[in-house]
This record gives sequence, structure tokens and C-alpha cells, in this order.
Amino acid sequence: MFRHNLLVIYRNFKRFKSTFFINLTGLSAGLACSLLIYLWVNDELSIDKFHEKDSRLFQMMENRVQAQGILTAQSTSGSLAETLKSEMPEVEYAISSKQFVATLSEGNNDFRSKGRYAGKDIFNMYSYGLEQGDANQVLSDKNSIVISEKLAQNLFHTTQNVIGKSIEFEHEKQFVVSGIFKGTPSNSSEQFDFVVSFELYVDKYPNSIKWGNSGPDTFVLLKSGTDVNQFNKKIANLVKTKTNGEVTHRTLFARPYSSGYLYGKYENGLPTGGRIEYVRLFSIIAVFILMIACINFMNLSTAKASGRIKEVGIKKAIGAYRETLIYQYLGESMLMTFLALFLSVLLVLLFLPQFNEITGKDLILHYDPKLILSLLGVVIVTGLISGSYPALYLSGFNPISVLKGKLNVSVGEVWARKGLVVFQFTISVILIVSVIVVYKQVEFVQSENLGYNKDNIVYFTREGKMGDDAKMETFLSELRNMPGILNASSIGHDMTGHNSGTFGVWWEGKAEDNKTEFENVGVNYEMMQTLGIRLKEGRLFSKDFSADSSKIIFNEAAIKFMGLKNPVGKTVKLWGQDMQIVGVAKDFHFESFHENVKPLFFRLSQGDTYIIMAKIAAGKEKLVLASMGELYKKYNPGFSLDYKFLDQEYQAQYAAEQRVASLSKYFAGLAILISCLGLFGLAAFTAERRLKEIGIRKVLGSSVFSIVYLLSSDFTKLVIAAVVIALPISYLITGYWLQSFALHIDLEVWYFLGAGIAALVIAWLTVGMQAVKAANVNPLECLKSE
Repeated sequence: MFRHNLLVIYRNFKRFKSTFFINLTGLSAGLACSLLIYLWVNDELSIDKFHEKDSRLFQMMENRVQAQGILTAQSTSGSLAETLKSEMPEVEYAISSKQFVATLSEGNNDFRSKGRYAGKDIFNMYSYGLEQGDANQVLSDKNSIVISEKLAQNLFHTTQNVIGKSIEFEHEKQFVVSGIFKGTPSNSSEQFDFVVSFELYVDKYPNSIKWGNSGPDTFVLLKSGTDVNQFNKKIANLVKTKTNGEVTHRTLFARPYSSGYLYGKYENGLPTGGRIEYVRLFSIIAVFILMIACINFMNLSTAKASGRIKEVGIKKAIGAYRETLIYQYLGESMLMTFLALFLSVLLVLLFLPQFNEITGKDLILHYDPKLILSLLGVVIVTGLISGSYPALYLSGFNPISVLKGKLNVSVGEVWARKGLVVFQFTISVILIVSVIVVYKQVEFVQSENLGYNKDNIVYFTREGKMGDDAKMETFLSELRNMPGILNASSIGHDMTGHNSGTFGVWWEGKAEDNKTEFENVGVNYEMMQTLGIRLKEGRLFSKDFSADSSKIIFNEAAIKFMGLKNPVGKTVKLWGQDMQIVGVAKDFHFESFHENVKPLFFRLSQGDTYIIMAKIAAGKEKLVLASMGELYKKYNPGFSLDYKFLDQEYQAQYAAEQRVASLSKYFAGLAILISCLGLFGLAAFTAERRLKEIGIRKVLGSSVFSIVYLLSSDFTKLVIAAVVIALPISYLITGYWLQSFALHIDLEVWYFLGAGIAALVIAWLTVGMQAVKAANVNPLECLKSE
């Protein structure tokens, strides 16, 4: 029986070749798309989940009450970890941590690597694979360093007998290698190649351990069985307690460490999502694309039913049960799905490198049990969904009626088929609108005036001898005189997000409980000119004035927040010191467009600047960078110029949106392609079924245009219905997405009309090819065919 069914399936595939290839192509494309999205989603969900003690790992967070609402921050006091470990019995381990970049050397080998200041128990908490060394001892000494296998290979060309060897740090001091760890895997949100003691960070920034300040991150490993909700209640007022009631606006809580990557967005102190929204979005897209492919199978199979009614009638007449026929038709769909799966795997292997390039990942099609079971599950579900309706429909024919050649098609069946076509195009139109809106928003954030000029500005971190203020000034002086350099200075902010805030600003009329943070930007002379920041009133910092270190410049948002009238010349207090306002800068965006412009101030503080920025004349970047590199080596021997362009770093803030735009474009194109394949098959079937009618109409004088109109009008109505349904839904979806930006585009009518017209034109072209072909057939051949 099984062999007989296989033979029947083979003959049906051979008999309906066009339908077979349309279904195979659609299902293959749908499965390939779903498989790619599965790999991406699976990788996103695995970020930071590899730690053996993941369920007990937590990151300490702070909710800070501001005048505009609650700000949720990751930074904490540098004293928090030691306090939690010594005073909270629920805590097994706790560390403070901060990432940084430094130059490490062994002999003449210099490597600029990402590192991490961390408490000594980091390898007792995380599963970074300590291969050599004792987890309890590797960071017990301030002069110890733990390096990754990759860094060991770079510095020593081996990982053997490296323990006890010295590494030069920033060409200033020596560290002794105390351990080697495997390295951070690709699904770790934190990437680094070496770890040194957190005590070094405290030596460098002694104020970081004050309870009123914040800066480092704090992580804890809770003991088994700890109720985290009770723990959060216990630590909520710890900052208030440690500051003797002075700091009352900061509330501590613990967040599962591995949830930070996907659920990192907070609004007014409450979690509201994050990257998980894109994971959900693309999971839904994968399901919809697969459904569109399944609908093609259902529609074409039921449309071809008239060609199989005799087969059904004969089988039923000789005693076949309906269940037997259902199994046969489901078998057809399952076999088709398995063939499509085979092709889809080949497609994924072919396009995976391009997909990795778009998503910025390093995904591999690894045939582990989880993947195989997932594929089998998808294939079975897809096969059942796509084959269920045709199986129930075909097996339900009355044998007497079908042997007499009577196939009664109910109105409900016709509407179901039309409804499936409408569903396909509804999804396609929604995806087209989404692509347009995402692209326009990305274009908006890339082109909108930020309030300063980020173009052709190159920047790099002060290190080595550049840490000396006098040395840096001499370097800047020579840099400004270099041909092609328009200006240069130093700043304590990278201009791509929140860097440092303080509520230590006091002005006349400020409420005692107002703890709103102002962005704190330390600058050198000429920095605001280098960035092209414009003044609304007052003046910039200048060497023409001798006491500018006691002066301050606010942005417009800060002046508005403080409610100051005629602010220039007035005095405020900053950390208890009198500061005279000498200027008001026009608002500019120092964070992404997800955030509104917040209160900010500039203060002249050369020692608090850690970044050097230089404005290069357009078109001279290559020449200037080469000269700048030589100058840098002259002033900072042993260090290489590790620079970045400010405009590129600014764009990097929207990497997620740019990837969404790229992926949406391809998935929308795929959805349209699969939908059109189904429409193409249905149009061909309709033309074939109405061949005699076409011949009679042509004999009676109908024109080619009237025949094309006859065959296209029904499909046109279906696509128009899909457009009408899709436009309001897409308006709601895109409007919701745009709300995640503080500044965004307005939804314009042409986005929706353009998407609807595009879908209609594509559908016309698809159906038109079949309609024109049918309309040009010789009427005699049409009539002979019957």
C-alpha cells in the first residue's frame, strides 16, 4: 500500500509539473527563510546563557528618581560589591567591574586589547573557562593579570609555560601572568582578552568608591534558594543607609544577568523590553512567510481538484475509506515538505555568509539534536498545515457525483480560497509598508542636524604619555598646525550617549528633593569650536579670560529645566563651588534619537578630558591620518594611533535599526515573491479552466484587452481587498515602532499608498502574463481542446 501511494504521489507530481514546481519553490524559500531566522533567534536567545551558574547570576541596578521620571542605570558605587559580600548572607560572591582598552606588550610585540577591571572572584562566578591558574588566587595580587588563550598566543606565541611571565602594561608598569582563560565566546555580551584587579581602578579613580558616586558595574552570585524579591526589598535603601540619609533618590535592585541583553530597556523604572522585541518580530515574520508558502499549496491543490475527481471517485467506488485518501494526500504534502526542506538547507548553506554579514553574527548550521528536532517539528507542522485542507477537501467528494463529472464547488470553498489569497497579500503589504517606514526613519536619524558637526572628526583615547596634560597640550599645539587639520582639542565625553551625570548642580529656587542628573562634560579650550557647537548667548571658554575654570556653560535644555531668566552672568553651585554662567549652548543631541535632549553643562577641566578630537579638512583624511600617526608615535612612543571617526560611531548606535531595515527588505521581497508564485499558479489554472469561454468570446469579437480584463479583474479585487485590510494594520504597527524614538518621522500617506500600488502592480504583472498568453491563443485551438 505504501509503495502504491508513493507511485500515485510520483505520478501526480509528474502530471501537474507547474503546480509541483511552484509549491516546491515556495515551500523551499519559506523554509529557508524560517531556518535563517531560527538560527538568528536561537543565537540571540543564547546570549550570556552559557554561564554554568546563570540562574544565580545577577547584575545590580539603580532606579534614580528625577524631576521627569525614574531613570534606570547600570552604574553603581564602587563600594557596593564588597559591602554586599560582607553584609548580605544571601550573597556568595560579588564583584565590581569596568571595561577598558589598553596596550599590552611583550618584547617588541604591542597589542591593543579590550580588558576588564574586576573583583578577584570573577572566575568563581562566570564560566569563561579558566584553563590555567587558581580561580581563588589569580587576581589576589594587584600586579597580576589573567589573559585569554588568544592574547597569550599573540604575545608569547604559545599558551604553555606562560604563568609567571611579565607583560608590560601601557609601557608604564609590569604585570605577572597569573592565569589563562579560554576566552569570551561569541554569545557573550562582554568581550575582553585580559582581566586585572579592580583595586587598580580604585587607585586611578578613588572617588568611585564613594556611595554618592557611581561608575563601575556590580555583579553578584546569590546562594542557592535565595528569594530574589526578598533580597531586593532588603537592599533597596542601602545607598540611603550608607550616605546617612543624604542620597534618597537611588533604589537598588538585582536583575538576572543574562536577561540584560534582551530586556535592557526601562521606562520610568519598569522594564519595557529591548532587543527581545526584534526577536519576537522576526519570529512572527518567519511564521507568516511559512504560512504564505503553505497557502500556495492549499490553494493550488484545491484549484486542481477538478483534475483528480475521477481518481477520488474510482478509489471510493472500489472501497477506499475517506481516512485512506486523507493519509494519501497528507503523504503528498509531507513528501513535498521534505523535498523542500532538503532544498532549503542547500539555500541556507548558500546564503548564510551574506546573512551573517547583514546580522553581524557568525552563525553556523550545526546539525545538533536540537536543530534536527526543530527542523523535523517545522516540517511535520508545515506538511500538516499545507496538506490538511486539500486532504479534507478532496477526500470529501461524493463518488457517484464525481464519476458523473459533477464537481459542486460551494460558495464557502470559493471564499476560503479567495480569503487565503487576501491573507497572503495582506501580510506582503504590511511588510512593504514596514520596510518603507524603517528606511525613512534610518535615513532621518542619519541626515538630521544634531546641533553639532560630526563629519570628518577623528578621535582617540589619551594613553601613555598623552595622559600628561602638559605633554598633551604640546601635542595638540603641533597637531593644530598640521596641514589638513582644521582644529583639535580634548574632551571628557564621546558624544554618542550618556557618559557621566551629576545631580550636584544647585541654583536659586531648586527643590531639596530634586535629584535630576545633568550630563557632565569636561572640555579643553577650542573643543566646542572643534565640534561646531553653536551658542545661543554668551561666550565660549577662552584663554583670553584667566579664570574660566570657575565658569560654566549650560545647554538650552538645562536653562529651561532650571527656569533661569537672563542666565548669563548668574552664579550656580557645582559640587559646592560657585560657578558663573558665561554662555548658553544651543541644544544638540549627545545621545541617540531614542532620547530627548537632556540638561547638560560644559566645564573647563583639562585634567578630566580623556579623548582627543581633531577636525580634518574634507578630502584630506588619508594624508592627514598618516601624518597624525607619525606625530602620535613621536609624542607617545610604543603606542599606535587607534582612532575612530565620530560620524561612524554615531551611526553604530543605530546598528539594530539598520539590520532590521536590511532584513525587512529581503523578507518583504521573499513574501511578495512567494505570494506571486501562488497567484501565478492560480491565474494559469483559471486561464486553463476558462479556455473554451475565451475561444467563444474571441469568435464573437472580444478584443485581447477585454479578455485580459476578464481574467485579471477577480484577482485585482482580491489584492485591493488585501491592501484595504493591510493599510490600517501597518499604520498601527509602524506607529508603535516609531514611538520607541523620541524624535521620529511622521507617517505620510504616500508610504501606504506606495506600498498598496506596488503590491497591485506586482500582482497585475504576475496575472497579466498568464492573461495575455491566454488572450492570444487561437480561438479554434480553444474550442478544439474541448
